[in-house]
Amino acid sequence: ALIAPYNDGVKTTFIAVAVVLAAAAQASAQDPSQVRRQFEAGQYAQVVQAATPEADPAVVYTAAQGQQKLGADPAARELYQRLAERPEGDPWRAIGASALALMDGQTDAAAESARQAVALNGDLAEAHYQLGLVLARQEAWAEAAAAFDRVGQLNPAHAYAFYYGGLMHNRANRTDLMAVNFHPFLKLAPQAPERPEVLQIMRTIRGR
Repeated sequence: ALIAPYNDGVKTTFIAVAVVLAAAAQASAQDPSQVRRQFEAGQYAQVVQAATPEADPAVVYTAAQGQQKLGADPAARELYQRLAERPEGDPWRAIGASALALMDGQTDAAAESARQAVALNGDLAEAHYQLGLVLARQEAWAEAAAAFDRVGQLNPAHAYAFYYGGLMHNRANRTDLMAVNFHPFLKLAPQAPERPEVLQIMRTIRGR
């Protein structure tokens, strides 16, 4: 049998498929959960590249944390500022303001903005996460643990909610709850840079 010639119709079909695949790849790259998983695996360079102008605010927030992990505080500040410039009444605006204040060491202002974000949308996991980060800086261990516990309830796939929750419970002398948090962290983020630290803490606790 003769092979059908490569005609314009076939070419058009290939182009259409390529466009769809490219769009799907871009959407996947911008998906907040996917970006967060990259962050949890320590892939910070990929994470920061996801903060395009049209990126979801959750992606921008994660990318800002990625910049901090890379030691690029000015770049992180720019991303948090982008969130802080969102419209009034948007909880992400308060999250951005809280993150900026926390970078400046203004923990009271950071806590106020984080609590505002929670008040605006109590179902937004990142609002509770930001509050937990601030409370941890204030060494309010039990309150910080409660904030991270709430993140885990709202988003059971958020590995760092369990990581920080475990640390906070440990600081609050609740090693039982620390273990409850560390186990899902290890399962959710097997490539996390903090994995050796967590394993060491758990071995130390078991050896007491």
